Amino acid sequence: MLIKSEYDIQFHLPVPTPMVAMLHLHPSLERHVKGGNHLKVEHIDRDTKTDVKTTEYHDVFGNRCTRFVTPAGAIRLSGQSVVDIEGEEDPINAYAQQAQIEDLPSEVLQFLLPSRYCEVDRFVPISQDMFGWTAPGWARAAAIRDWVHEKVTFNYKTARPTKTAMDVFTERIGVCRDYQHLAITLSRCQNIPARYVTGYLGDIRWPYSGPGDFSAWYEVFLDGRWMTMDARHNEPRRGRILMATGRDAADVAITTSFGNAFLTNFYVDSYEVLADGSTVPSLPGPAVSQEQVVTAMNRGSTGAVQGFAE
Repeated sequence: MLIKSEYDIQFHLPVPTPMVAMLHLHPSLERHVKGGNHLKVEHIDRDTKTDVKTTEYHDVFGNRCTRFVTPAGAIRLSGQSVVDIEGEEDPINAYAQQAQIEDLPSEVLQFLLPSRYCEVDRFVPISQDMFGWTAPGWARAAAIRDWVHEKVTFNYKTARPTKTAMDVFTERIGVCRDYQHLAITLSRCQNIPARYVTGYLGDIRWPYSGPGDFSAWYEVFLDGRWMTMDARHNEPRRGRILMATGRDAADVAITTSFGNAFLTNFYVDSYEVLADGSTVPSLPGPAVSQEQVVTAMNRGSTGAVQGFAE
């Protein structure tokens, strides 16, 4: 299956501002990339476009990051990629087992600990009461995912960058990153390592849901490997394209500006294409408006756009 993903994100910056972006695909996908996967950063002054110099590095989680200093004014970040993936639905690993903590790889231990949006220390008794009776492994991880999916209501208007897992548990409403933060926290309380994921999840062989957005899901560490979970889209989906992983959304913001940056345009899409480049259409379905998506991005719906680093 060939998946094409593209984005065009624009800001207005009052003064020159350092920024970091995570807009490349994850390094683990490099062998699947058939084209693109380049980030273009431009300063736009009326009809003149000037490339902004960038440098790259890999963060402590292995994500590919780009840093640059923008001039004041209008800035455009754009790019596209085509990847060739198997295209199977998210697998159901019903018999996957969780390891004893002493048997976990050392690098996985951090995904059992509290983090910026996942207050594990506040949830231990709550999680134990709710899920301590379930069978360890996939059954317990799935029970947590299913509970969050059923108890939390999705609403773009409720997005805010400070919302933690406890806020979601109390308010029972949020956007995709909020679902994942709560599920991650409850999983960690049950000694299931869980990490946050950001990437593309287009309406591929799925009913069309409106203007695109970056997506968030999470992974649990069972049977010695990371397995996909999604408390928001709690049905097996095709076409997930990984961009970055971390402890929570604070680690994988699509853009982080070290100063004021006002979002003026936000376009993201990810869709199936044929070998000749033609688009495979999504199935018909209900849609949200582009205005709702942009508003949610300014509020930090998936960690896609952040201001000062957290």
